Amino acid sequence: MDIVSHDVRKFFGLLLKKNGYVLEQLFSPLIVHTTSEHAELKNIARDCITKHHSHHYFGFAETQWKLFDKERPRRVKPLLYVYRVLLTGIHLMQTGEVEAKLVTLNEDHKLPYIADLVARKLAGPEKSKLDDADIAFHEKEYQRLRGVLASFARREWPARTARRKDAGGLE
Repeated sequence: MDIVSHDVRKFFGLLLKKNGYVLEQLFSPLIVHTTSEHAELKNIARDCITKHHSHHYFGFAETQWKLFDKERPRRVKPLLYVYRVLLTGIHLMQTGEVEAKLVTLNEDHKLPYIADLVARKLAGPEKSKLDDADIAFHEKEYQRLRGVLASFARREWPARTARRKDAGGLE
């Protein structure tokens, strides 16, 4: 079990700096104990979500891609993490809601290769290595999804209640 805590000053500082990590902590479905203050913090955080959070996820995905690309042999798990970060950022920009579970995110995005990658990861270490031939495809997808995420920084940011309806998809 991981326990994450921040003092109030640091937490709000990160929240106001458009840090997606604190949003993921706050909205995690893996909360052991919650309070009315936690619910109030979530309401405050919802009003702090802006298009500028796209920069956090853009930079985070870039860092994760570099780590993945350095590995030899390249493995499925770090690649799934790259996709998780990108789709979490895209989902946040489309809906104003934090969702960090890749399988759930892919229910909306319907990327056909995600289920295969998850199955390979679950099948064990012998199936978790990627062939060099697969890398070109995933790099192209990485670049495409980065483009989708980056496009949110250039868009007008809709009011919170209108985000889901107005945001647009991956197409």
